[in-house]
Amino acid sequence: MAVLTGQVIAAFSRRFIVATDSGELPCQVKGRHLRVVCGDQVEIRRDHDAGVIEAVLPRASLLYRSDAFKTKAIAANVTQLAVVVAARPSFSLEVVQRCILAAEDQGIASLLILNKADLPETPAALERLRPLTEIGYPLVTLSALSDVAPLCPALHRHTTLLIGQSGMGKSTLINALFPGAGVVTAEYSEALDSGRHTTTHARLHRLDAESAVIDSPGLQEFALQHMDANALAHAFIEFRPYLGQCRFRDCQHEHEPGCRLIEAATAGEISPARLQLFQTLRRLQHNAAQRQ
Repeated sequence: MAVLTGQVIAAFSRRFIVATDSGELPCQVKGRHLRVVCGDQVEIRRDHDAGVIEAVLPRASLLYRSDAFKTKAIAANVTQLAVVVAARPSFSLEVVQRCILAAEDQGIASLLILNKADLPETPAALERLRPLTEIGYPLVTLSALSDVAPLCPALHRHTTLLIGQSGMGKSTLINALFPGAGVVTAEYSEALDSGRHTTTHARLHRLDAESAVIDSPGLQEFALQHMDANALAHAFIEFRPYLGQCRFRDCQHEHEPGCRLIEAATAGEISPARLQLFQTLRRLQHNAAQRQ
């Protein structure tokens, strides 16, 4: 049996499609403890028309979310996170920010995509995103049903994970970028004999030799229990100039005198709402740690 290397381009629970130099191959995982996600570079042992993933090569990044009970890896070797939102249905700004914080923790760039730009509620949605665009996160506004060209330059030379709440038009966007995506998805499902709805699984679509997009399932929440308080604070990019400058080394950035984050929020140097989000997330982490 030949040993090959390749990239995981579709992940269905513990069954996968791996792209190799000699073609795409349905694979399973050797053992129960090897964690494989879409985007992973892997070593496989081929046996006729199938393969077994025996090792995962070192990752440049691993984006995942976690709550008090479990951790869920989403994609590996991603260089950019693109969060898709729309004016209708209404999106959760907190969920958007949680996704971006997870990306910052892994050193992954973030991009905001405001879809359905033809809706009359779009100006209000733009205003809701202002706290993120003001601190430097790029925004692309488009309507996936009519024209996705504004997005293409932002995808060039990136492996982009597309993420968003259900109903934001993410599937429409994927179909516009990759007209054959529906056919490819059906082929993946048949090859893996999954028998499950294909949109519940991550899959990679390649734009060109240097660019790819990983489509991920729609979500309604995004927990960050895997990040400790220091990592969480550092993930707020506008906090970084103030970290380590508080009067007390163990400052919790709540009510302590001499807290530089509180002083910066009071002076309008950082957003009070962003500081409040940090405090809320830190308390959730603390409470979860106490329950364990």
